[in-house]
Amino acid sequence: QVQLVESGGGLVQAGGSLRLSCAASGRTFSRGAMGWFRQAPGKEREFVAVITRTTGNTDYADSVKGRFIISRDNGKNMVFLQMNSLKPEDTAVYYCAANGDYLSSAYHLQNGKVDYWGQGTQVTVSS
Repeated sequence: QVQLVESGGGLVQAGGSLRLSCAASGRTFSRGAMGWFRQAPGKEREFVAVITRTTGNTDYADSVKGRFIISRDNGKNMVFLQMNSLKPEDTAVYYCAANGDYLSSAYHLQNGKVDYWGQGTQVTVSS
């Protein structure tokens, strides 16, 4: 099993920045992918960003491209989400996600087929 614990959420004004962190513990993977999803009130959970553990390749939802940056620290089994130019519509619970060592792990994660979820951290952007 893998445990994912997010931190770094909070309240910020529009135009501000926040940095989310996710620490993985338990069984760890040398490959695979990690990423972020979010769920706003009354809406479905949606993909935000993904990064592969080995190559560091990234992909983003169109709504956050150019504003959010995902990064990883494999040595610490951590993934980060730097969120800049935040908008009120970014308000949501943000969830860390991880997939194991198998083919197309990142593709599956990006499409919602996630092996492990964190408990979520609230991000609120005020206008």
